[in-house]
Amino acid sequence: MPDAIEVRKVPLHNVSDASELAKLIDDGVLEADRVVAVIGKTEGNGGVNDYTRIIADRAFREVIQAKGTRTAEEVKQIPIVWSGGTDGIISPHATIFATVPADKVERTDEPRVSVGFAMSEQILPEDIGRVAMIEKVAAGVKVAMERAGITDVKDVHYVQTKTPLLTIESINDAHSRGKTVWTTDTLKSMELSNGTAGLGIAVALGEIEMPTDADVMTNFDLYSSVASCSSGVELDRAQIVVVGNVRGIGGRYQIGHSVMNDALDADGIWNAIRSAGLDLPERPHWTDLKGRLVNVFLKCEASKDGMVRGRRNAMLDDSDVSWHRQIKATVGGVTAAVTGDPAVFVSIAADHQGPEGGGPVIAIIDRGEPPTGYPQP
Repeated sequence: MPDAIEVRKVPLHNVSDASELAKLIDDGVLEADRVVAVIGKTEGNGGVNDYTRIIADRAFREVIQAKGTRTAEEVKQIPIVWSGGTDGIISPHATIFATVPADKVERTDEPRVSVGFAMSEQILPEDIGRVAMIEKVAAGVKVAMERAGITDVKDVHYVQTKTPLLTIESINDAHSRGKTVWTTDTLKSMELSNGTAGLGIAVALGEIEMPTDADVMTNFDLYSSVASCSSGVELDRAQIVVVGNVRGIGGRYQIGHSVMNDALDADGIWNAIRSAGLDLPERPHWTDLKGRLVNVFLKCEASKDGMVRGRRNAMLDDSDVSWHRQIKATVGGVTAAVTGDPAVFVSIAADHQGPEGGGPVIAIIDRGEPPTGYPQP
């Protein structure tokens, strides 16, 4: 039986700040040696050369090592997934997952959050965008599920991955070995890596059958409704975090999911919160959350037809500001309006993650007393 999980969201006061994590440890809320995953937003450009992810990663790992007993190598194995880019009002933050000692667990047989993690086999540059990567991600998801104690795929509500993208160096490496790559556009490879990982998650959870190479980034009817995939230059394999509900482990947190069907689908966000187990009125308002929402995690995408609800927009034609930044700011604003909290995890490049033009929404709520979610000022 896996351990119960504590989930806390903390702000980042600057790009190298991990002081709120240190405070949680110092206050006895979490134990450094029990931190099993971190998922956060940094304020960089969200692109291939977004160094803020590396800075934040180092800051959090240094705190975990300094305040615990794990070695640097052991701390290096903790999955810490950073999504760069806090466009608009999105606020930099991190959501921390840590196991809870048995003598401090709130006992219940109700479904409660469990977390499992895994690292895939090495993903070679020639694998990205192809079945080889789909298979490696799918295998890793199954390992993470097992470690979370989840036996039914219906109990999986969130799979966060971080996978490698292509760089000039890795492209040259593939070519030197006589291999081809899906694209030589390093920025495009970010969307490609995310989408391929999304298909791997969907295969692992039985949402789709194994696609072909030709389906990748073309058949958008194939997607996972629980995938949130990011990519970066800081690793060479898939870092996989599976979050779901397990009965009997105890704890105070519960998770659910839904999808946004387009960039304005606030109901999709509310449906995810309801799926997590929170009773809400028919027409809810952020004041109905009463501090029980810990965080929401979303993927978004500019619709490929350049339309939202029958109205044309210019995001895909804009040569001044990338659509990446515009859609992230848009969905971030919609989400913050729902939750009353700008510290929301919104990430772009949602190909094969949720329906085209929309994306998955995952919500974690606190069932304990007093609730630990954001108390709006």
